[in-house]
Amino acid sequence: MSDHNWSLLRPTAAWIVAICALALSAIGIAAIHTADLSAANPTGFAQRQMIWLALGIIVMLACAFPHPKRIGAVSWPFFGVCCFLLLILLMPFMPRWLVPVINGSRRWIDLQVLTIQPSEMARLAFILAVAWFLRHRGSHRNLHGLLLPFGIMFIPAILITLEPDLGGAILMPPVLFAMLIAAGAKLRHMAALLTIVIAVAASSIASIYVLPDSMQVLRGYQRARIDATIRQTFFDDQTYVQTTGFQQDRARTLVGAGGVSGYGAERSSVILRFNRLPENHNDMIYAVIVNRFGMVGGMAVLGLFVVMCFGWLYISAMSRDPFARLVCVGFAAQMFFQMTLNTGMSMGLVPIIGANLPFVSYGGSSLIISYCLIGLTLNFAARKPEIMARKSFEFEHPSEDIPKARGFKSLSSST
Repeated sequence: MSDHNWSLLRPTAAWIVAICALALSAIGIAAIHTADLSAANPTGFAQRQMIWLALGIIVMLACAFPHPKRIGAVSWPFFGVCCFLLLILLMPFMPRWLVPVINGSRRWIDLQVLTIQPSEMARLAFILAVAWFLRHRGSHRNLHGLLLPFGIMFIPAILITLEPDLGGAILMPPVLFAMLIAAGAKLRHMAALLTIVIAVAASSIASIYVLPDSMQVLRGYQRARIDATIRQTFFDDQTYVQTTGFQQDRARTLVGAGGVSGYGAERSSVILRFNRLPENHNDMIYAVIVNRFGMVGGMAVLGLFVVMCFGWLYISAMSRDPFARLVCVGFAAQMFFQMTLNTGMSMGLVPIIGANLPFVSYGGSSLIISYCLIGLTLNFAARKPEIMARKSFEFEHPSEDIPKARGFKSLSSST
């Protein structure tokens, strides 16, 4: 398979995405260093994050070379391996040295020299597998044809939920919706499914207040976090401030205290020490950023994510390879919703459900997988269209049940 049409000097939009990622990582390391200074005993998280960043860049460059067809060909085996690793986490006989229980969750596999988080890998594998499945299909234009894509999603989503890691699982449905819409699924079908999802979510929240514990779907601590967010944000109720709502209350306080320009590293570290913000280097890193760099820093982080997502969508629109196009849409959707979820937790708009901030939060698995996304983006954008490539997945007649692949048309024709 010849790569004579490949050149990393070509993809301007992809390099913009990569620069945004590097800028976010630099801000993240600075914020993690501030969190380090606030600890009674130095943690060294910032130094370790720099090592993870170096490894992430190596992985990024490695992912920029294989041909997209080879990547697509291994997407299903990769998906299967990730699901198997998620199963390992749930096996009751696994030794604690291999599968440690941290804060009541079994999310990591400790290989002694390296700790991996399979859910991070599974979300990437899910995007690749769905994109490879949909790349030349038209079956998802029918309502029953959506069963297989949703089945692909439910396997890892259920396993991740059982860890439990609700934050990791809740990111997958919006990504699938975005990819299906980009692949030409009928908007009325997607609107109907979205209505069902919203109704189920609203019913689950309402059931917290009307149903007995024996009939609840959510776990007790999950219900308490939702109740705490609603009480504190909308009713200024301080019932949970010292218990379930402590973390979110501290995060909101630090975000509000940051002002326009923030306090700087030393003063912010003192403020963090006295406020005792849990997970200040990971899930709550956005509160540290706003406290240190102020609203300017917080808006800069959000702006970098927005530019990154638009870059992915631009690359998707310019590509003729259906696999690459869908993967880039999946990357953009995942990054946008994960950013929204994480920053929403710090500002008290979303319950604490456990979702880190990509490229910014401390964590080796997350950072390496995030740079794998950047490497694949460079890969896809660096290739010229193949002359004999099969046409993509747009459709001429919206009423067709199994439409034929046609040339590029706007998404409005998919309704």
